Amino acid sequence: MTDEIAVDFGEDGLVPAVAQDAASGEVLMLAYVSPEALERTRETGVAHYYSRSRDELWEKGATSGHTQDVAEVRVDCDADTLLYLVDQEGGACHTGHQSCFYRTIDGENVGKKVFDPDAIYDD
Repeated sequence: MTDEIAVDFGEDGLVPAVAQDAASGEVLMLAYVSPEALERTRETGVAHYYSRSRDELWEKGATSGHTQDVAEVRVDCDADTLLYLVDQEGGACHTGHQSCFYRTIDGENVGKKVFDPDAIYDD
């Protein structure tokens, strides 16, 4: 039997969570998770995050249909960062790319665009 890890959500009540493709290992995105978001992720098996800009819980893919089925949630050694191992449906990035990490620091586009964001999001 194992003991469940108590996640340290810190003063602001949020921890960073890295979403990584469970099959390929590609890092897809980084977002923040509240206790409620983690609870909903564990209950549903679908990635939930906390939007700092909108100040609300959000289910990944609720608008776009590009969901993340969570195969496993891992916690780092300090229990203050999460790793979501996911099966990504469609692109992870709101720009239309497979991963949010589609550019080098020099501005070179090295990622794959997998959908047209204008067809999905009303900005």
